[in-house]
Amino acid sequence: MITGAHMVLFSKDAEADRAFLRDILGTAHVDAGGGWLIFALPPSEMAVHPDAAGGRQQIYLMTDDVAALKAEMEGRGARCTEPVDEGWGVLMTVTLPSGAALGAYQPRHLVPG
Repeated sequence: MITGAHMVLFSKDAEADRAFLRDILGTAHVDAGGGWLIFALPPSEMAVHPDAAGGRQQIYLMTDDVAALKAEMEGRGARCTEPVDEGWGVLMTVTLPSGAALGAYQPRHLVPG
């Protein structure tokens, strides 16, 4: 019944962040009209974590080599944090032009599929 997932990033500067996803990350996309870009995503997974307040979501890009992703992103002019070993994976963030942080990690847990 479910054919995919649609994720939304809310941004203070949507146009700049769309250009970043298109030009820096090189994400395949379509123009849904008027420059409103919809980006393709690789296969995804979803987890449910306990949270006292509930109702929040996080988006992480996944990679097989977070150090190589960091080097490539910085080579394209993106700002990234230093990778941190969290046990379940190695995590960093990529800063979008709007200032929003997009998580990226190299998982160490089992991945479905």
